[in-house]
Formats: sequence, structure tokens, C-alpha cells
Amino acid sequence: LLALVKDLYDTTATNRDFIQARCQPDESSGEVLEKYRRKIMEQFFPARGFGKLKLGEARKAIRDYRKATGNLPGTTELLMTYVENGTRFTREYGDIDERFYDSLESALQELATLLRGEARDLYPPVKERLAQVERMADGIGWGYGDFVTDLVYRLEEELGNPQP
Repeated sequence: LLALVKDLYDTTATNRDFIQARCQPDESSGEVLEKYRRKIMEQFFPARGFGKLKLGEARKAIRDYRKATGNLPGTTELLMTYVENGTRFTREYGDIDERFYDSLESALQELATLLRGEARDLYPPVKERLAQVERMADGIGWGYGDFVTDLVYRLEEELGNPQP
């Protein structure tokens, strides 16, 4: 079994990242999260050149992280990173296609589902970031701005004022 894990580790960077995320001690979790965050950000704002917008790769980074760690705060962080960078990208470079906005909406929907369920206690830390995304998304086409406004409003209604 050890030889199999070693072979998988040596085969691809994706396998290596997954195994490192699964086996890292808690004190290294920030490094693991940052590695996955960079994969997302690279699709929108790479260190050099323009973003390639390989949205599938960015979403795969989120799925891989969640599968490897099961860490809800980290998954929430990666979903927020995806939505923030996608919204910033369209704000800076102009209107993109419908598929792009559908992907951002899907990530927001996934985030909302987590916040309404298992990750309910994570709403307060992301509340202001969601409000910032709402402000950035104002006026963006394909109905994206309206979608964000509606989702942020509904989350605030449901989670914003905890009952004693």
C-alpha cells in the first residue's frame, strides 16, 4: 500500500497536492489552503499575462480541496475566492459570456448551501465579503448582478440576525 501511495504521489502534481492536503497536520493547513487558492487565482489574475479563465480547473481546485480535507472553513474560503476574483475580473475586463456567469452563480449557490447548512457559523466572517461582491456585481450583465443581490439579501434574511 505504501508503494502505491508513493507511486501516486510521484505520478502527477494533482495527486501530490491531494495526498499532501489529506496528510498534512492541522498546523500546515494554511499552506495547503494557500496552494489551492493560488490555483483559483491563477485562472483570473496570473502573475504574468492575462487570465485564461479555465473555470473548470478553478472549480476542480475547490472540489479537490474539499475532498482531500473535508475542511468547511477552507472550502468556504475557496468558494469566496472564486466568486470575488470572477466578479473582479469581469469588472476590470468587461462583459464575459453566459457560461462564465453561470459558473459564478453556481459557486455562490454552493456557498449559500454550505452557509445554510453545515457551515452556518461561518456566515458572519464572510458577510462583509459577500456585501463587497454584491457592490462589485452591481450592473453586471446576464442577470449576474441581480442574482448576487438576491442571494445576499436572502442569506442576510435567513442568517443575519440569529435568534437567541
